[in-house]
Amino acid sequence: QVQLVESGGGLVQPGGSLRLSCALSGSIFRLYVMAWYRQAPGKQRELVAHITRGGDTNYADSVKGRFTISRDNAKNTAYLQMNSLKPEDTAVYYCNADQLLRKIVAGTGATWGQGTQVTVSS
Repeated sequence: QVQLVESGGGLVQPGGSLRLSCALSGSIFRLYVMAWYRQAPGKQRELVAHITRGGDTNYADSVKGRFTISRDNAKNTAYLQMNSLKPEDTAVYYCNADQLLRKIVAGTGATWGQGTQVTVSS
């Protein structure tokens, strides 16, 4: 059974940085497209970024130039480096994995992490 475990969330001041990690177990990590979604209170879940098996990346317009998604196949882990954080980045961040990119983009990826809270506030 594929499982995702996220870590790295917390409270940070505006302009600060955080790095989220997502460790995959139970399958072969390099076969998966990895993504980060987020959901703020009262809002729909939003695709923040994804990275393909080959390392191609894509970002939501709201985070371009500030966030970087990456993967380390040797460590079975995906990362989201978040810089220049803004209060509107406050949300629960979820890791998502699937072998098909179209499922990731559609929000129907097979496996989700438990979520990690990111709060940007002074």
